[in-house]
Amino acid sequence: MTRKQKYLVLLACAGLTVGLQLPLCNSASAQVRITGDVAVTQMVEKHVELNNRVKTIPGYRVQIASFSGTNSKNNAFDLRTRFETDYPETRVYIVFDEPNFKVKVGDFRTRLEAYAFLQEIKQTYKGYIIRDNIYPEPPEQQEYAPDDESSGDE
Repeated sequence: MTRKQKYLVLLACAGLTVGLQLPLCNSASAQVRITGDVAVTQMVEKHVELNNRVKTIPGYRVQIASFSGTNSKNNAFDLRTRFETDYPETRVYIVFDEPNFKVKVGDFRTRLEAYAFLQEIKQTYKGYIIRDNIYPEPPEQQEYAPDDESSGDE
């Protein structure tokens, strides 16, 4: 190629790159369309559904008994009844973990809360703190009303 031809090719390439940088449409009417894999959308929907179904969070409970053998189920339910009489505000759970019936109490977010409760009941019930998935109480709803002074009618 001659020098003149090289110059023309270079000029043509430069013209193409400048032309590619110019907007191809009016920005007021531009639309963006995103297409994705259907499997990704389905996975996200399943994840949201699972999060809506599972209502537990990691926390602590106090296990006050574990029964096995004859009458273990009856012993666990009797202990639950007795505990609910003594501490009606505390939830009691009976879990069958073969071959044991375990009696667990409380839904504590921190180990310190569980420890304080264990100290409260230790005269009557022997127990120890375990990690478990708990059912947290919903946060208290607080109503916010504007103050009369700050209504802006001054």
